[in-house]
Amino acid sequence: MFAIIEAGGKQYKVEKGDVIFVEKLNNDEGSNVEFKVIALSNEGNLTLGSPYVDSAKVSAKILKNGKGKKIIVFTYKPKKGQKRKLGHRQPYSKVQIEEINA
Repeated sequence: MFAIIEAGGKQYKVEKGDVIFVEKLNNDEGSNVEFKVIALSNEGNLTLGSPYVDSAKVSAKILKNGKGKKIIVFTYKPKKGQKRKLGHRQPYSKVQIEEINA
Protein backbone atom coordinates (compact mmCIF):
# COMPACT_ATOMS: atom_id res chain seq x y z
CA MET A 1 0.00 0.00 0.00
CA PHE A 2 1.31 3.43 -0.90
CA ALA A 3 -0.09 6.93 -1.08
CA ILE A 4 0.82 10.13 -2.88
CA ILE A 5 0.59 13.06 -0.47
CA GLU A 6 0.91 16.80 -0.80
CA ALA A 7 3.21 18.73 1.54
CA GLY A 8 4.62 22.20 1.00
CA GLY A 9 3.38 22.42 -2.59
CA LYS A 10 5.21 19.22 -3.56
CA GLN A 11 4.04 15.64 -3.99
CA TYR A 12 5.64 12.60 -2.33
CA LYS A 13 5.08 8.87 -2.79
CA VAL A 14 5.11 7.32 0.69
CA GLU A 15 4.64 3.97 2.38
CA LYS A 16 4.35 3.09 6.06
CA GLY A 17 7.68 3.59 7.84
CA ASP A 18 9.22 5.95 5.24
CA VAL A 19 11.28 8.94 6.38
CA ILE A 20 11.03 11.99 4.11
CA PHE A 21 12.22 15.58 4.15
CA VAL A 22 9.48 18.15 3.46
CA GLU A 23 9.25 21.92 3.53
CA LYS A 24 9.32 23.21 7.11
CA LEU A 25 6.09 22.62 9.03
CA ASN A 26 4.94 24.93 11.82
CA ASN A 27 4.77 22.13 14.39
CA ASP A 28 7.18 21.09 17.14
CA GLU A 29 9.44 18.06 17.03
CA GLY A 30 7.67 14.93 18.25
CA SER A 31 4.21 16.16 17.28
CA ASN A 32 1.91 14.34 14.88
CA VAL A 33 0.68 15.78 11.58
CA GLU A 34 -1.77 14.63 8.91
CA PHE A 35 -1.31 15.05 5.18
CA LYS A 36 -3.90 15.23 2.41
CA VAL A 37 -3.89 12.25 0.03
CA ILE A 38 -3.93 12.84 -3.73
CA ALA A 39 -3.84 9.17 -4.78
CA LEU A 40 -4.02 5.87 -2.93
CA SER A 41 -3.00 2.40 -4.07
CA ASN A 42 -4.34 -0.50 -2.01
CA GLU A 43 -3.61 -4.05 -3.20
CA GLY A 44 -3.41 -2.95 -6.85
CA ASN A 45 -6.53 -0.76 -6.74
CA LEU A 46 -5.70 2.85 -7.53
CA THR A 47 -7.97 5.57 -6.13
CA LEU A 48 -7.50 9.08 -7.49
CA GLY A 49 -8.85 12.17 -5.78
CA SER A 50 -10.30 15.26 -7.37
CA PRO A 51 -8.25 16.96 -5.99
CA TYR A 52 -8.01 14.89 -2.78
CA VAL A 53 -9.23 11.47 -1.63
CA ASP A 54 -11.73 12.43 1.08
CA SER A 55 -11.73 9.14 2.99
CA ALA A 56 -7.92 8.85 3.27
CA LYS A 57 -5.38 10.48 5.57
CA VAL A 58 -1.69 9.89 6.17
CA SER A 59 -0.49 10.25 9.78
CA ALA A 60 3.14 11.17 10.39
CA LYS A 61 5.45 12.19 13.23
CA ILE A 62 7.94 15.06 13.00
CA LEU A 63 11.38 13.77 13.91
CA LYS A 64 13.40 16.96 13.40
CA ASN A 65 13.17 20.55 12.22
CA GLY A 66 16.38 21.87 10.74
CA LYS A 67 18.19 23.65 7.93
CA GLY A 68 19.82 22.14 4.87
CA LYS A 69 23.37 22.71 3.66
CA LYS A 70 24.35 26.23 2.73
CA ILE A 71 24.33 27.16 -0.92
CA ILE A 72 26.23 30.16 -2.22
CA VAL A 73 24.56 32.62 -4.60
CA PHE A 74 27.19 34.77 -6.32
CA THR A 75 26.23 37.41 -8.88
CA TYR A 76 28.52 39.78 -10.70
CA LYS A 77 28.66 42.09 -13.69
CA PRO A 78 31.90 41.80 -15.63
CA LYS A 79 34.07 44.89 -16.16
CA LYS A 80 31.94 46.93 -13.72
CA GLY A 81 33.40 45.85 -10.39
CA GLN A 82 29.93 44.96 -9.15
CA LYS A 83 29.53 41.69 -7.23
CA ARG A 84 27.34 40.26 -4.52
CA LYS A 85 27.66 37.05 -2.48
CA LEU A 86 24.68 35.60 -0.63
CA GLY A 87 24.17 32.37 1.30
CA HIS A 88 20.96 30.43 1.82
CA ARG A 89 19.95 27.48 4.02
CA GLN A 90 16.55 25.99 3.23
CA PRO A 91 14.54 24.99 6.34
CA TYR A 92 13.05 21.48 6.38
CA SER A 93 11.15 19.03 8.56
CA LYS A 94 12.18 15.38 8.79
CA VAL A 95 8.99 13.31 8.94
CA GLN A 96 8.34 9.60 9.53
CA ILE A 97 5.18 8.11 8.05
CA GLU A 98 3.36 6.16 10.75
CA GLU A 99 0.04 5.13 9.23
CA ILE A 100 -1.96 5.32 6.02
CA ASN A 101 -5.69 5.42 6.78
CA ALA A 102 -7.81 4.37 3.81
